Amino acid sequence: MIVLAGDIGGTKVDLGLFSRTDPAGPLVERAQARYPSRVYRDLESICAEFLEGRGVSPGAAAFGIAGPIVNGRCEATNLPWVIEQTSLARQLRCPVGMLNDLEATAHGIPELGAGQIHALNEGQEVREAARAIVAAGTGLGEAYMVWDASLGRYAPSASEGGHCDYPARNSGEIEMLGHLIGRFGRVSVERVVSGMGILEIFGYLADTGRYDVPAQLRETIAAGDAAAEISRAAMAERAPICVETMRRFVAAYGAEAGNLALKVMALGGLYVGGGIAPKILPLLTDGLFMSSFLDKGRFAPLMSRIPVRVILNERAALLGAAAVAATSPLERH
Repeated sequence: MIVLAGDIGGTKVDLGLFSRTDPAGPLVERAQARYPSRVYRDLESICAEFLEGRGVSPGAAAFGIAGPIVNGRCEATNLPWVIEQTSLARQLRCPVGMLNDLEATAHGIPELGAGQIHALNEGQEVREAARAIVAAGTGLGEAYMVWDASLGRYAPSASEGGHCDYPARNSGEIEMLGHLIGRFGRVSVERVVSGMGILEIFGYLADTGRYDVPAQLRETIAAGDAAAEISRAAMAERAPICVETMRRFVAAYGAEAGNLALKVMALGGLYVGGGIAPKILPLLTDGLFMSSFLDKGRFAPLMSRIPVRVILNERAALLGAAAVAATSPLERH
């Protein structure tokens, strides 16, 4: 059976056709394409364009979506779409599963090959203990996984933890929080730990007047993907304001990863997913992310036991959605 899978985010939509040669074998990709989310009015339009001319009718479909899903309906968090399971099933003429994008990523972890995960902390994994996943991209997603003995595997559960209050931890972060409160009123973790968060940190630092913003940097940022350009400049140490922006971003990211790991007692491991992490891996491996992760006072020794792993394959959510679509209807979430 060929299945349709999708990873639906605020910036891009990835769709793919997959199959398995046998139930226990790896997913085989038949076709894949990426679409800019905001160019289209809805997901149905993208699915129609993707399937047109391919001569394939999927036997099932599943979509990982950045947003809360309630009763088969999702109002995407960073995209002006309402996505409904019944509408998609009617269009595609097959069973459709909808799940949070971090749930999809969690389902994708078993599908990853060798070399697609990088350990930041080896830790001491506790067998069948809870796991957690945090992923910064356009927004910030969080989820957790508990061991299901009846299935013999981890069962992912969605969360909207990225929209909890941003917890400033020191005087510098408190000052920045005050600036963000002036702009937004309430400030969520996502306002800092995300692609948009990189821009907010950069803007705050520029507004302080403590950093020079070279004209060429302004032009480059304005002409392209601003968050990506800031991170590239930081890794190349081209501009102190970019270095400081990413230092604050990585510190906040590590601290929030530690918060999530504590909340669910993720002694089975914490995974860092999303599109940003693979692109800034040198900044995640220089020690700041882990020192912020471990900075939990008396619980630092416990935190040091938790394996921390970066997912290097940006398509993990797409693979996870495909894995869900390819399972039997009784197991589909």
